[in-house]
Amino acid sequence: MRFGDPTLFWLLLLLPLLAIFLFGAYRRKAALLKRFAQVEMLQRLTAGISRPMQALKLALLLLGIGFIVLSLVRPQFGTKMELMRKRGLDIAVAMDISLSMYAEDIKPNRLVKSKSEISRFLDQLSGDRVALIAFAGEAFLQCPLTSDYGAVRMFLDVMDPGFMETPGTDIASALETGLKAFDPKERKYRVLVLLTDGEDHSGRALQVAEEAASQGVRIYTVGIGSPSGVPIPIRDQRGDVTYKKDRDGNVVTTRLDEVLLQKIALATGGQYYAARPGQFELKKVVQAIQTMEKREMESQLFNQFEERFQIPLGIGLLLLVAELLISDRRKRRREWTGRFS
Repeated sequence: MRFGDPTLFWLLLLLPLLAIFLFGAYRRKAALLKRFAQVEMLQRLTAGISRPMQALKLALLLLGIGFIVLSLVRPQFGTKMELMRKRGLDIAVAMDISLSMYAEDIKPNRLVKSKSEISRFLDQLSGDRVALIAFAGEAFLQCPLTSDYGAVRMFLDVMDPGFMETPGTDIASALETGLKAFDPKERKYRVLVLLTDGEDHSGRALQVAEEAASQGVRIYTVGIGSPSGVPIPIRDQRGDVTYKKDRDGNVVTTRLDEVLLQKIALATGGQYYAARPGQFELKKVVQAIQTMEKREMESQLFNQFEERFQIPLGIGLLLLVAELLISDRRKRRREWTGRFS
């Protein structure tokens, strides 16, 4: 036997407290009667009350509540075999971690917004396998396809522009790495989600997107940032802020390239979404992929314990009904007066 919610056993501690409360209330009532009624009158008022029956009613009340509490902890015993099938998609999430993601046109910055979007995206999934890709001037597979979303979050938390040796933003490399993360034998059930500001320095992004379309991969793009140019803040160890500059000493600005991201998504039958402060754009991606055909990821036989809360619940209700039906009055004996003549 096991219990579905054993923490509710703490409610049993209320039973002795309830017993003490009821006993105290009975004592106070008796004390008040003694104050306002004479002894002979008090004996007449209470002559018809059975103390043993009152004790029985109290016991039935406490036992009934105890059994109802037992039903709340959900006792489970007896098992049955069940087949659990999981259906889902293979989803590769490519996240831009170039220095431009430090830009603060989306508060607190683009990088934090991207991580928040992906974390909430994982909360919405069920049965899908997810791979995580980090990219800047190059791309690498941070986490291979897995249904362990906790592991994906661990890799997501440590992603930072400091990991990338090659500066810049190579979207084509990110898409190519995403394609390699999928099973090459599959031609369906594959989605690639790209979160970036869209500044592609390779010039090959559309070409790779067309290749993805030919492989049956649908790409959804999420633009992080604003189309107007903003500087890229760089903080040192003391927290002091400077702004990235080019070789001539001019402040470098970064802007969202929505046109490119729209073309990438359109080439594969996907959709482009612009991230906005306070909004969850990847929820729209979840809604879109929920309409897609999904394949059976795995089937697993497991023992399922049978819920038996009905038994203590039924006993508890019967005890409470019995407490209501039982009277605490004494049974009066009728004297024999003889037959009617």
